[in-house]
Amino acid sequence: MGNSSKVKVHSEASGTLKSSEIAEMKAIRTKLSEMHNDIKKVMEHSNRVTLESALESSRNEYSNVLLSHLFEDIDTGLDRGMVKKCPENGDCRSSFTALLQNNAGLIKQKNVDETLVSKTRKQIEEMRTGAPYSKCERCFSEVSGLFVKQVNLMRSMRIYEDNQEQKQDISTLETDTVINQIVEPVANNQRLEILKAVAFGTKSFSAFSELTGLRGGNLLFHLQKLTESGLILQQHERGDYMITEKGYKILKGLNDISSALQVTAEKLT
Repeated sequence: MGNSSKVKVHSEASGTLKSSEIAEMKAIRTKLSEMHNDIKKVMEHSNRVTLESALESSRNEYSNVLLSHLFEDIDTGLDRGMVKKCPENGDCRSSFTALLQNNAGLIKQKNVDETLVSKTRKQIEEMRTGAPYSKCERCFSEVSGLFVKQVNLMRSMRIYEDNQEQKQDISTLETDTVINQIVEPVANNQRLEILKAVAFGTKSFSAFSELTGLRGGNLLFHLQKLTESGLILQQHERGDYMITEKGYKILKGLNDISSALQVTAEKLT
């Protein structure tokens, strides 16, 4: 074989080797990219769960601080605003303190039921109606002011809304969006079970199949419905599935609604 032929063969071999190396490098880069995205998504999910835990802990801490401040505010307000030279001062102060402290304690809740606030407001008005002296109005004026301050604080913390505020929010509700993006995607037992399954961890196609009893195309249909609605996502092609922020909020909202309805039902029984 001549030198030119040897060079040609060597060049072809080098070219083939080079093409093979390039293809291999591309495959490695693609795999690394997929791994990076998987790690990123898992970290985002883990960070969200960790963040929610930290926020819950912080909420408990600052609510305790606020509660202590409100109790001090009650004592200071009643000292300042109540009629001191009154035979009923001691009894009234005890009743007012208990009522306002009980109402202040509502700030430790995630959501304050309007019926509880209305009950306190009604108790104050009933006590006011039965007041024996004209000078009692000064005391009730102070109590009402302290009560309003507490309610306004609950509003600013976004844990309380009265019926009028809720009506204003409801009036802006976009029904088409709610049906298409929230209600319809989870209005199915299997899809809701899938969403619950990935609430705090990733799941594979086979795991969903075992959970729901669905196979092949039937299961894929429901997974695609949840994916297209933005409630879950697949880490990469043929990878595991995980919940999205939107999916988690919807699932949490459904849980809150279910819990609230259960509490209401228990109150009625």
